[in-house]
Amino acid sequence: MTKPESPLRRFGVATMALATAFAVVACGSNADNSAAPAAARSHSAHSAHAGGSSAPPQPLRAGERFVNLKMAEAYTPAPPEGGTDEYRCQVVDPGLTKAAFLTGTQVMPENAAMAHHAIVYAVPPGGAAAVREHDAKTPGLGWQCFGGTGVKGADVEEGGGAAWVDTWAPGAIETLFTQDAGFKLEPGSLIILQLHYNLLATDGKPPGSDRSAVRLRLTDGTPQTREFATWSLDAPTELPCAADESGPLCDRAASIADVTKRFGPDVGGTADEQLEECGQSAPKPGGTQTCDHKVTVPMTLFAGFGHMHLLGRAIKVELNPGTPNAKVVLDVPQFDFDNQRLVKLPSPVEVGPGDTLRVTCTHDAGLRKQLPQLSKLPPRYVVWGDGTSDEMCTGIMTVSLKGDGVLEF
Repeated sequence: MTKPESPLRRFGVATMALATAFAVVACGSNADNSAAPAAARSHSAHSAHAGGSSAPPQPLRAGERFVNLKMAEAYTPAPPEGGTDEYRCQVVDPGLTKAAFLTGTQVMPENAAMAHHAIVYAVPPGGAAAVREHDAKTPGLGWQCFGGTGVKGADVEEGGGAAWVDTWAPGAIETLFTQDAGFKLEPGSLIILQLHYNLLATDGKPPGSDRSAVRLRLTDGTPQTREFATWSLDAPTELPCAADESGPLCDRAASIADVTKRFGPDVGGTADEQLEECGQSAPKPGGTQTCDHKVTVPMTLFAGFGHMHLLGRAIKVELNPGTPNAKVVLDVPQFDFDNQRLVKLPSPVEVGPGDTLRVTCTHDAGLRKQLPQLSKLPPRYVVWGDGTSDEMCTGIMTVSLKGDGVLEF
């Protein structure tokens, strides 16, 4: 996730990821999670965190309204290449006849047993025709979309303007900012709901179908309403097999070839692309990886969301590390896949050219034997990939740009 399709492709993050409006939420503790029961860290256990799908919505505030959108019909996943993961995109129309600001979102997965995460993309009017054409020519409900939206020319990094505006993962609930801010949606905009279905717990067999929904919280806004954007800060994943593990996939090249087979060359090429982006001439195998991202335009940081998969231990985003003005803007010292949440900064942080944001992730290959879903798979050198058995490292920041600044991916 060439310059990768940007962070919008990786969180699947894609270079995954509704960063929406929010209230403070707690995330993690300072305790070491090495003794945590394996079941508590297994994706199959996340059904108890069904994304608040049955929780009553927080009350509307002055000027707000809800728009409830649902997949046109139920879908039964069909992972390709004998895999256990599928990313499926559905287009839903909010029916906007005038501009609005998205100030809150709640993704509501119907089948939490196989919902790994979801990303909400906003497609501006100029890209709507391409999206509808792509949907119409693709057999079945929606289309397969590993990486970004899967629509040629529609993603932000391709100049199409489709914006990644929200991410749902187990434990995520709607959060609300107190600031007058939101994601701007022009009339005629469409929403793409990307669902990552993980069938690892059922050996590739879908536990039924899914017809997920998303609830948008909209307001007309004012001339002073600040416009949100999402900036994904990624670091490589270069996690070798544990000392007591061995097998063909413990070879990095073989593992990358396997990722490429399952998800295609764009995703398969991400591991090497990340090294280049992060100024590394060669991989540095190990459990902890970092990457520095230069700030190129003035912006305000409002919140952050750390995403990894089942081998994740901790994730942190620091501003200007190693300097007298260093500040931690996102810290998840005890990562829990089943409790991923956007964390609002105690107060907005202003950054600009000359500043650096460093993302650091720690993964642990030893967790593979503790997790029912992974323990039955062959050991592997883990690199970036869209599957639950692969890994990611991304700090997804909710920001507001100043002036005519444009994010570079």
